[in-house]
Amino acid sequence: MFYGLNKFVKNILPKQLFYRALIIVAAPLILLQITISIVFFDSLWIKTNKGMTRALVNEIKFFISAYENEQYNKDSLTKLFSENHDVKVIYVSNKVLPKGEQERWFSPMDRTLRRELKSKLFNYWFDTTKFTDSIDLKIKHLNGYFQFLIPKNRVTSTSARIFALWITLPAILIITIAIIFLKNQTRPIIKLAEASERFGKGEDVEDYNPSGALEIRKAGFEFERMRKRILRHLNQRSEMLSGISHDLRTPLTRIKLQLEFIKDKQIAGKLSDDVDEMEKMLSEYLHFASSTAQEKNENFNLSSMVHMTINKYNNSNISANIMPDILFTGRKNLLQRCINNLVNNSIKYANKIEIKVEKLKKNIFIYVDDDGPGIPKTEYESVFRPFYKIDKGRGETKSSVGLGLSISSDIVRSHGGNIELGESSLGGLSAKISLPS
Repeated sequence: MFYGLNKFVKNILPKQLFYRALIIVAAPLILLQITISIVFFDSLWIKTNKGMTRALVNEIKFFISAYENEQYNKDSLTKLFSENHDVKVIYVSNKVLPKGEQERWFSPMDRTLRRELKSKLFNYWFDTTKFTDSIDLKIKHLNGYFQFLIPKNRVTSTSARIFALWITLPAILIITIAIIFLKNQTRPIIKLAEASERFGKGEDVEDYNPSGALEIRKAGFEFERMRKRILRHLNQRSEMLSGISHDLRTPLTRIKLQLEFIKDKQIAGKLSDDVDEMEKMLSEYLHFASSTAQEKNENFNLSSMVHMTINKYNNSNISANIMPDILFTGRKNLLQRCINNLVNNSIKYANKIEIKVEKLKKNIFIYVDDDGPGIPKTEYESVFRPFYKIDKGRGETKSSVGLGLSISSDIVRSHGGNIELGESSLGGLSAKISLPS
């Protein structure tokens, strides 16, 4: 039960830190206001209004009793009552009371007035909506009725408005101060999160400066140290592999020249193929090392880029279903290489290839399906490791360095996306790329 409640609370709570912190500040304040308002409304305001209404009804009852007494002059009595009680009253003869009271729904004043009039056994009618500041009250008497125009402040206290004003304004002020304070406190966290996201996508974050509270600044400084270590490691790896490649290419070139002088062309051909494969491996190593190269982001038409990539193959076995005019911001050349790797991999092992590109909500999906032998499900995660080769299925028929999927995965992840393998509807392998739009 507690797990379900916890899950429900997580689902309804806002996801951003600023709004969660604001709820922590505002919720107790609002709850306190509601509690105080209920106590005030029930204990003070309603009771005060009830007392004022009861006093007024008693005054009206006393006036009607005196009016029925033959000892008093009716006109003088009416004038005296109006002047002393701030209530206009006239007697309307030969008229009946209107039907249907005109009162406001959910109004404590109207409800209290009706209750008090009923308790005095009056045959009455009243309208609280006709006038802004007055109540039109009619009470039957003989063949007519008394009409009273009563100021609303005679039956309701104005202290409620003053109380509401005094309790609302400080709350608004406190919440406003809290919003400004929380904005200043969460801004450094947001900057750190944005810098981390940009760095994860391979973008330049040289403009990031740690700020905010001590703990946030410490996290920012540690992020900067980590970023510099990673960049230094990547540069060292690229330099090392470049050096190794340069050192190995020279003897490989000499070997190829010497192979030209071998009389047995069959043996020379086999050796030449081995040398070509070694050169290919060196090229793949360098490409893998530079897969996170400092290529700048640009805005481009992803649909057109995929179309151009497919057209370069000039292969009738490749079919495409591409949603038009999908715009994307990223490193175009790297993404093109990622798609090339997947298509080349499918071409090696399959006869039919289908490429699909679509945009759904906030994500872009690229599918590369084929009818090849596929890959065992147990190998789906392993094939993304650098230099990993499987011994059966797709791995038996063709030689491979084992870097194509690793490079593709690095490229997709550097754009904040993900790549997954699965079973294709064609019977082979399906590669699914998801990118944030």
